[in-house]
Amino acid sequence: MIDISVRDLTKAFEVNNNILDGLTFQVQHGERVGILGRNGTGKSTLLRAIAGLGERLGGEIRLDGHSLETLSPQQLATTVSFVTTERVRIPNLRCEDVVALGRAPYTNWIGRVQEQDKAIVERSLELVGMAAFAGKTMDRMSDGECQRVMIARALAQDTPIILLDEPTSFLDLPNRYELCTLLRRLAHDHRKCILFSTHELDIALSLCDSIALIDPPVLRYLPTPDMACSGYIERLFSNSFVTFDTESGTIKVRK
Repeated sequence: MIDISVRDLTKAFEVNNNILDGLTFQVQHGERVGILGRNGTGKSTLLRAIAGLGERLGGEIRLDGHSLETLSPQQLATTVSFVTTERVRIPNLRCEDVVALGRAPYTNWIGRVQEQDKAIVERSLELVGMAAFAGKTMDRMSDGECQRVMIARALAQDTPIILLDEPTSFLDLPNRYELCTLLRRLAHDHRKCILFSTHELDIALSLCDSIALIDPPVLRYLPTPDMACSGYIERLFSNSFVTFDTESGTIKVRK
């Protein structure tokens, strides 16, 4: 089953200058896909377009078999969740309150959180290791803790598609790999479709089933083993002192 289908997606920054031109790819349910590319190449723009945010781009996006343009806000909210890099620093807003916002598409008409919703919020906080912080306010959280709370909100939203923009930003090394383990489990055990942008090549190569590499104005989309030996990743490095070893899948710095 195809959860995300993108066809001929185009984004122009100015006349006759497309940063994204004719992007076409599909993501199956239960698949983890990493988006790679230099800064400013459109990774966040692509994710926002799939989430139905921002200006409309040329081309077609289908989510869970339905055209993005035909989905109501309610349908969109129960189909895709999106974790951005923006920090929530509102005083007096508790972590559990932020995570509870993920249950908004499922609450009754007055927006009251039921016992079942509370259990999902608690479980979501546990999955990201933030259960002990449930009652703390967001203005007292570190950047990494805020990131984990926002991921918990997406988990509480319980959508078949999860989009994440630089999800490992602000996370320390142990939490980076705990997040990777969680994303792998969500895809494998719960058949979630995971699409995320990252600058961390090692995480993309070890975690993802496929990689979407934006090399403006085109997108290269290949299974991870094929991408590693394709020669496309080397194009990300602009000097001769830093290279990508296709055999070991690692970055090497020449002395």
